[in-house]
Amino acid sequence: MKASSTKPSTAQKKQNFSVYMKRYWQLYVLLFLPMLYLLIFKYVPMVYIQIAFKKYSIVESVWNMPWAGNNGFEYFIKAFNNKDFINALRNTLMLNLLDLVVGFPAPIIFALILNELVFKKFKRVVQTVAYMPHFLSWVIIYGLALQIFAPSSGLVNMVLNNFGIEAIPFLNDSKHWVATYIFLGVWQNFGWGSIVYLAAIAGINSELYEAASVDGCGRFKKMWHITLPGIKPTIVVLLVMNLGNILGSGFDRPFAMQNNLVMDVAEVISTFVYKNGIQGLQFSLTTAVGFFQSVICVIFLLLANWISRRLGERGIW
Repeated sequence: MKASSTKPSTAQKKQNFSVYMKRYWQLYVLLFLPMLYLLIFKYVPMVYIQIAFKKYSIVESVWNMPWAGNNGFEYFIKAFNNKDFINALRNTLMLNLLDLVVGFPAPIIFALILNELVFKKFKRVVQTVAYMPHFLSWVIIYGLALQIFAPSSGLVNMVLNNFGIEAIPFLNDSKHWVATYIFLGVWQNFGWGSIVYLAAIAGINSELYEAASVDGCGRFKKMWHITLPGIKPTIVVLLVMNLGNILGSGFDRPFAMQNNLVMDVAEVISTFVYKNGIQGLQFSLTTAVGFFQSVICVIFLLLANWISRRLGERGIW
């Protein structure tokens, strides 16, 4: 005999839904404000992406603005014919790649070292000191950098001059500026970034370490064969997210550290958009640049996630 159908009826579904909502309605109330925030500040502004394809007019609605030339791609063509934009695009890619190569391993290495510390009080002090720069604004950090790395009055160059060594132009020479920019970025973020890895390390089964000790493994072998494989999924997810932002750039860091002597390497997309869009009132051009930047970031994110899944990792979805 065929088993009788156990599918719930419509009335039962409604009753189950009613019971579920009575039990968990607080969760949906808590979810309402974040969803409202996303709707108002993230999705509604997407309507204005049209400005990239239209001739901006302050007196007309975005729906009534006339379409730009070249089938709406006039401002994209203008952007790629603009030497300042090409320079900003190159600098953004270069600085973000250097940040990724130098800055991404730093919190991993720091978390591994902290995990090996035996004295808990010393470990807490080191963690606190390493986290503190994350809470400083880039204006404050650059002010500190001026006191330490300034060509004539900086602490480092004063010490070098006392030893008869020529001053190093940390902030006035393009190559030295890039190195200083990357160093300060790593210094600000490596302590805060290590929190995720320390949490992942805490989730590794301690019995694995005990078994490794019985087999005669030292600290380095435990780190290499247990700790690193244990946090590998976390590393992959964060790497994918960083690759997705390879063409993105914050505004405050490059803007605070810029000066006229290093603009050939210091101008990035975010500062280009600010100077040409906010100050220069070229809203259509800078919207086109921002739209291009977002599309490329999404492509990098999808590509990095696809590669991670092809290599057997989970990825971010």
